[in-house]
Amino acid sequence: MGGDKQRRNRKSVMQPTLADVAREAGVSAITVSRVLNSPQAVRPATRATVEAAIDKVGYVRNMLAGSLASANSRFIAVIVPSLANIVFVEVIAGLQAEFERHGYQILLGNTDYDLDRECELVRTFLGWSSSALVVTGLRHSEACQRVLEHWEHPVAEIMELGETRDLNIGLDHAEAGRCMAKHLLGRGHRQIVYVAAQLERDYRAGLRFAGHREVLEEQGLSAPLLDLEHLGQFETGAQALEEVLTHHPEATAIHFANDDLATGAILHAQRQGIRVPEEIAIAGFNGLPIGQRITPRLTTILSPRETIGREAARRVIARLQGADRTPEQHDVGFELLAGEST
Repeated sequence: MGGDKQRRNRKSVMQPTLADVAREAGVSAITVSRVLNSPQAVRPATRATVEAAIDKVGYVRNMLAGSLASANSRFIAVIVPSLANIVFVEVIAGLQAEFERHGYQILLGNTDYDLDRECELVRTFLGWSSSALVVTGLRHSEACQRVLEHWEHPVAEIMELGETRDLNIGLDHAEAGRCMAKHLLGRGHRQIVYVAAQLERDYRAGLRFAGHREVLEEQGLSAPLLDLEHLGQFETGAQALEEVLTHHPEATAIHFANDDLATGAILHAQRQGIRVPEEIAIAGFNGLPIGQRITPRLTTILSPRETIGREAARRVIARLQGADRTPEQHDVGFELLAGEST
């Protein structure tokens, strides 16, 4: 535990330098510079050695030269896994509203749920001397972890709760999964299928499944999982409904990992003349407006997306204005919206 706490204390470690990279790679600083500026002029084996050293020491190249390098920027980097998902659009809106109120603009990056791409974006944004970083989630690649540990400015990890190196603002996804499972059990359902899409990438949906499964297993019930290939589009929800009815004909309820999937399933049920919830109950997660406008109204968990953005921004601004840098966690909570679909 002590070693982990030390790993989390970014302030105890100096920002790695080009000389540190050279020492780790066993080459000269000039060679490292060449890899950074003219990689095509360096032998592939040497280039690979230097790049591995960069990852190992957590080096970030400063893209601002001379006096500009020491200037305080008015930019804050924000990295999310999707710009097509309204969930993250609303989070960004909350962040932007608060940051702009204090004279900051955001630099926005999209990882497409790829942790290696996230690391590339972190390096790029921090290299341009961002004043702070807001990043989605608490899971990062090892290379990205090292970069964040050495960086001296505020880092806010959002959307979920867990151990934090600096700021953590989000909700308890496992508890949200437990909450919905208890709701479905309370409605008399005992054969409940959890449906998600690409759980390996969308791991927060996996946390909700873990909570869901825990509640069912406590009751001596099985917790079947359908993990679909494509992320949450309406068409995928329609496909999921067909697969559940075919492969789990005993199911009386489906707990979907998000409202897009759940809404797609309800719309498909209407087209097929399948009664919801009489023949199959359907529940989701996120509390998106569309789920509250369809008939029957979707039962879901409301995640306070814009609140997460605003709270993260407020706490980052407080850090930038000199607030104490003790690791800080903030649980924004969630709300069960009981519609007619269950």
